Amino acid sequence: MRDALAKVVNVAVDKFGAEYAEVRAQKLFKTMLTIKEERVEAVKEGIENGAAIRVLVNGAWGFASSYSLGVKTLVEAASEACRMAKVASQKLRNPIKLAENKAFEDEVSAKPKKDPSKIPIEDKLRVTSTIAETVLGYDKRVKSCTVDYLDLVGTSYFLNNESSYIEQDKLHVWSRILVTAKEGDVFTFSREEVGSTNGFEVFDIEAPEVVGEKVAKRAVGQLKAKPPKGGTFPVVLGSNVVGVFVHEAFGHLAEADLTLSGSVLMNKLGKKVASEVVTIYDDGTIEGAFGSFKYDDEGIPAQKTLLVRDGVVVGLMHNRETAQKFNAKPTGNARAEDFRVEPIIRMRNTFLAPKDHSLEELIEGIKFGYYFKSFRGGQANLDGTFQVGIQEGYEIVKGEIGEPVRNASISGNTLETLHKVDAVGKDFELWPGRCGKGQTAFVCDGGPHIRVKEVLVGGIS
Repeated sequence: MRDALAKVVNVAVDKFGAEYAEVRAQKLFKTMLTIKEERVEAVKEGIENGAAIRVLVNGAWGFASSYSLGVKTLVEAASEACRMAKVASQKLRNPIKLAENKAFEDEVSAKPKKDPSKIPIEDKLRVTSTIAETVLGYDKRVKSCTVDYLDLVGTSYFLNNESSYIEQDKLHVWSRILVTAKEGDVFTFSREEVGSTNGFEVFDIEAPEVVGEKVAKRAVGQLKAKPPKGGTFPVVLGSNVVGVFVHEAFGHLAEADLTLSGSVLMNKLGKKVASEVVTIYDDGTIEGAFGSFKYDDEGIPAQKTLLVRDGVVVGLMHNRETAQKFNAKPTGNARAEDFRVEPIIRMRNTFLAPKDHSLEELIEGIKFGYYFKSFRGGQANLDGTFQVGIQEGYEIVKGEIGEPVRNASISGNTLETLHKVDAVGKDFELWPGRCGKGQTAFVCDGGPHIRVKEVLVGGIS
């Protein structure tokens, strides 16, 4: 493989004048399946091989991909990528430059106890079917259950004209469970995700019966919940909600390409954007976490990137292009969903760092507010506005957790909300998920419980 990829890069540089050239190739085995209620709706297994060629010619990017790993086809793709770059360079005002990077030669192996590619499809169906059966058998008020399953196993190859050559095993196992329940005119929703880079043994830890009961119990429990009062209240957020808030409302703003596109963090480096108890990281090195890997898709080592320290923005997430623009170092955040697309800046495992409060201490001083334990969905904008839906929440009354509430949400301005975080818990948990940014990336987010002095809660007036 190395010799073939080297030939392609050499042609791009020597024949077509590329100042930079890289080839990413993959050999992957992939399984996808979906169960609705207890019916198998879709099953797909197969091999996904291909390669991507990216070149920099006259300061402009060119990109091409191929389903074939044959040298002749890849050379043709390299020629096309160089041609596109030359055309693009004619209209380019500011030539693209890349931050310098050390060359790496490495072979990164995954060693799962249970290799998903060696697990029979019958066993994968048994696990997902058990989740669905557990959910639907939990309570007659449970009305629907959808279980999605995905695994990816294989090897990616990276070679560039700067002497980097990396072979890196890829391994992801993921499942998402969506459940609805209904009683009278009350309709509730519950979701849960399981994800790991260790192997199929994740289901020995996240047992199908336990996962199924957890997500069903949440949906049924919310049937007796009442709508929250709308208005501004103090809230305690569980690590699941903290994770999606940090990811959606802050993390995307700190992806340097989106920062350059006009996020509210532009010109905020070195400035205070949160209370002093807020410290935020994006870390690609956490063992087994869903957003972890050793090298990104530009051959940059993954690292623990400090974004906010004691309320002050100290860093952004970079690829080589944005690192050059900010006079910074690449952070290992360039990721591509597969060989069909170019790498872009993506989060890895993004979290708010823990401090020293217990959950009881976070709650005890609140006369009336809310404890929001898990999220339903979230979205944010470059101007810093956000909204996070809540799938499990409770009133806090006189320092005690009270009755459950349903269909709650929190919204506001990210930086204003971060300034109002006045206490951070000592617990810590990461939650796996998939992030969309034109492409899908495997990520984790999370943190400890936190207390926010006030935030806008959506509910009844």
